[in-house]
Amino acid sequence: MTWRIGVDIGGTFTDVAVVDDASGRIGAAKTLTTPRDFVSGVLEALGSAMRVYGIAPADVGLLCHATTVVTNALLEEKGARIGLVATRGFRDVLELRRSSRGDLYDLFQDPPATLTPRRRRFEITERIGADGQIVTPLAEAEIDGLIADLKAERVESIAVSLLFSFLNPTHEQSLGRRLRGAFPDIPVYLSSEVLPEIREFERTSTTAVCAYVGPILGSYLAKLEAATRQRGLPALYLMGSNGGVFEAPEGVAMPAMAVESGPAAGVVGAALVARQTGKLDLLSFDMGGTTAKASLIRDGKYETTPEYEVGGGSNVTRFMNGAGHPIRVPVIDLAEVSAGGGSIAWVDRAGALRVGPKSAGAEPGPVCYGRGGTEPTVTDCNLMLGYLGQHSLLAGTMALDLEAAAAAIEKRLAIPLGVDVQTAAAAVIDIVNHAMAEALKIVSVQRGHDPRDFALAAFGGAGPLHAAALAEELGIASVVCPPIPGAFSALGLVGTDLRRDYVRTVYTTTATADPSVLEAAFGAMEAEGGAMLERAGIDAARRRFDRSVDARYAGQSYELNVPVAGGAVDAAAIGGIAEAFHRHHAKTYGHDNRAEPVQFVSLRLAAIGVIPPLTIRQQPAVAGTPSAKPSREVWFRSTGAITAEVHDRARIAEGAVVDGPAVVESLESTILIPPGWQARMDGDGFILMARTKQGAAQ
Repeated sequence: MTWRIGVDIGGTFTDVAVVDDASGRIGAAKTLTTPRDFVSGVLEALGSAMRVYGIAPADVGLLCHATTVVTNALLEEKGARIGLVATRGFRDVLELRRSSRGDLYDLFQDPPATLTPRRRRFEITERIGADGQIVTPLAEAEIDGLIADLKAERVESIAVSLLFSFLNPTHEQSLGRRLRGAFPDIPVYLSSEVLPEIREFERTSTTAVCAYVGPILGSYLAKLEAATRQRGLPALYLMGSNGGVFEAPEGVAMPAMAVESGPAAGVVGAALVARQTGKLDLLSFDMGGTTAKASLIRDGKYETTPEYEVGGGSNVTRFMNGAGHPIRVPVIDLAEVSAGGGSIAWVDRAGALRVGPKSAGAEPGPVCYGRGGTEPTVTDCNLMLGYLGQHSLLAGTMALDLEAAAAAIEKRLAIPLGVDVQTAAAAVIDIVNHAMAEALKIVSVQRGHDPRDFALAAFGGAGPLHAAALAEELGIASVVCPPIPGAFSALGLVGTDLRRDYVRTVYTTTATADPSVLEAAFGAMEAEGGAMLERAGIDAARRRFDRSVDARYAGQSYELNVPVAGGAVDAAAIGGIAEAFHRHHAKTYGHDNRAEPVQFVSLRLAAIGVIPPLTIRQQPAVAGTPSAKPSREVWFRSTGAITAEVHDRARIAEGAVVDGPAVVESLESTILIPPGWQARMDGDGFILMARTKQGAAQ
């Protein structure tokens, strides 16, 4: 590869990161997101980056993309018109759900809307038993009537989830063949292909999610791939929520894999930062225009969870609470809050100041963008306090309207609250900082970690502006701002491997497990993963298969995942898995029970195509290069208005130190260095911030 290109669609901006493998050069470009047609915005951003850096299409070896299409379709309830087919008597499984809900004490809490109404949920006579044996044969005579009913409902995709099909898929496969023959132009998703795993509700929900978003994602990717191919670019890869990339056709086959596409890329980049800087324990903080994301990096690695809910505000924390639609696919463990540069500040009817969850997005955007926005946002308040300059964004090519922002803050916030404009703006920043600090606590304190033991990696267009304040609140002593922070998630896209996860439920115990059966199941998944890697052009030398087992003690409802050492599964390997589970259980819950046999519930395999590792480096300026720009007045709660130095990041030399209060500006982001903090540029272009004395950040 010569050039790697990553494209990340955000709520306000579409970011592009480029890496020249030959020289190590990296760069970034940003354009406003185009919500009405994401493809046009992606193509505009790609074209801009390739022009600026002189990249020829033939020199691009890797093109990766992170998209919000899947998540937006679920959150906005704008997915396809789907039909669901279930075993007779079980068409209401999506509505029955689990007993858990977001607030146990809210008697009037409504669950999220089902992805398809009851009139488009159909039944067919058949039954597979819990042992995988056929109890009731598939009623072939009912299929023609089922097809007629589906056609009458004008469905745009079909989900099929029959009882215990993960143990014996013959009925689903037979039904799937008939449906695909009758509906050649719409996708048919079988639960035995999507998620051959125990738990009826989660399996059905994941299959329904795939059917709901599949046509939209397929249409989007087809249009984008056609456009990029026409420009001579290579095959398009999509970022998965598990931290790996996969080819676009794999995403259409399993759309649920792309639910947390963009946030996952940022965490992958943060893990690269941890390993490259030697700060192996990091809290990842990514603040964009619409949301802020937090994750934890331990020993240079991030964690994934197989349990995730999307929609209904459930993505605030990974824990299942019944507020969204469950999907059983590996997702990077992260917390997300509606706190971004475009988050709208408002005063409620009780006179309390609120921020979000509504966002100004890219259209119309914050008031200061001059694109028709009328409601004050976090970005407007940052401009009002001097943290952003009127010519900070996009190297001055996007001027900000300070007077319009001040007028909106005064009218909508200051006058209703009875305070001056600066106090109102500072209060907005305090509120949004507290919300983001809570997200960081979710991935640290709620996971049993002390945030004071970690450094904070801050990126995203707005992340470095708020990083020091969050570090102050959480007692964190140091902050790392990587190169091109405003497009850093796009950079993470090209710094990971090709990956697809597979699962098979086996349901056995250490006392009864047949090593040959387990090995055959792993072998079947490896064959499937190997075929995927073959299609992607990954040669044998770059293939890796990571095995693991979901295990539990008898009587437990949920499992812990433990890795399986290399080599064929034999009796010794089964004992090793059990021992690893005992240790993991003791570490997680504080105790184990070695007298109990260990149940193996599901086998998991990650098929990985290794992509050459990425080194993040942006050459600092030559020593002696003046970096100062005209200073400006900045307002901090601890000092009031105070004059702060302003520096051009691209002109800061290696080893240069900047004392707060100061501001460091670059093409795609701004770093705020409060009083009591100091920043230093290292040899790879990372800005390392540390407290020099105890002081309030803002």
